[in-house]
Amino acid sequence: MTTAVIDRTQILCEGLVRIYKRKGVEVVALQGLDLHVGSGELVAIVGASGSGKSTLLNILSGLDSPSAGRALVAGHDLLAMRRAERRQYRLRTCGFVWQRSTDNLVPYLSAVENVDLPQRLAGRGRVERRERSEGLLEQLHIEDTADRRPSQMSGGQQQRLAIAVAMANEPQVLFCDEPTGELDTAESHEVYGALQRMNETNGTTVVVVTHDPTVTAEVRRTVAIRDGRTASETLRRTPGVDGEHIVAEEFAVLDRAGRLQLPADFVSALGLRQRVRLELADDHIQIWPEEAQPLAVPDVAPAGRHRGGLAGVEEA
Repeated sequence: MTTAVIDRTQILCEGLVRIYKRKGVEVVALQGLDLHVGSGELVAIVGASGSGKSTLLNILSGLDSPSAGRALVAGHDLLAMRRAERRQYRLRTCGFVWQRSTDNLVPYLSAVENVDLPQRLAGRGRVERRERSEGLLEQLHIEDTADRRPSQMSGGQQQRLAIAVAMANEPQVLFCDEPTGELDTAESHEVYGALQRMNETNGTTVVVVTHDPTVTAEVRRTVAIRDGRTASETLRRTPGVDGEHIVAEEFAVLDRAGRLQLPADFVSALGLRQRVRLELADDHIQIWPEEAQPLAVPDVAPAGRHRGGLAGVEEA
């Protein structure tokens, strides 16, 4: 797996808020979410049901609008986008792969005809369409299915065909909603391999939204969402020059206001609740439960530093 070149921010969300009203009750789906995705990245966004990941995808794909905040994709301001621009955005700027094949493919068209259709809607010529369609099927290793209808293909082949359809008009960003949710392990690996090829060969920014935490083994960057905010990131890196040894590290995400979400298992392990004690060391911050006392506390804290910050305790 190679690392795509990242030269600029392709997706920018800052302080993103989405509030729904249901039966007179306000439901906050996104609570000031921040997200930055560079051009050429392959990123997975992971979260449990109700975390806000589907709401985020609907906003980024132009199907929904945020209540407040900032959202930019490939230079398009999603809050200010009008109907005509939104149509072009969905036709040319972004590609979409949904979980169910019935949402991606026209059942009575062959594979090559499915890839041809979005290009025809975009006004491309016949020869160009044919070359593009055949090239994508070959790139995704399903060229032998060109004349088959979706019902004559396996689940994995259908999703790779859906990727070809989504890539037909050479989008800058490809969004995927649970693309392997209905596939077995082998087929899922094939689909992620196809997404990696689209990312590496075409330089397309790919964002996969899923509830499956095992996706971290398939991508280099995984962003976890919890309670409507980005909570943590896992980065898979290849130290050294052998290109084979991969290390995965998890990071908490710090928003612009300095807030972060501690991993749920950390909170549970230490019984953290309501208030915690903080201490700023030379190169890190230490956190204890409110009732606990620091193990080794210097008599005088360094100048300008605070101990027990959330409890309002300041050293003289």
